[in-house]
Amino acid sequence: MSAKKMGRPKSDKPKSRTIDIRVDEEIMNKLDISAEKLNTNRSDIVRKGIEKIYDELQK
Repeated sequence: MSAKKMGRPKSDKPKSRTIDIRVDEEIMNKLDISAEKLNTNRSDIVRKGIEKIYDELQK
């Protein structure tokens, strides 16, 4: 029998850091609507927003 473990494969970029933020109801609704329309999750929306702002600042 194989000694290989079952489960999710390891990520190339493990996400081990967390950020806690406070938002009002309006921002949370916008975040949820955006995630639903893009068929993704809140974390991905926040990451994309950070990347977008960073890229704009590099120009």
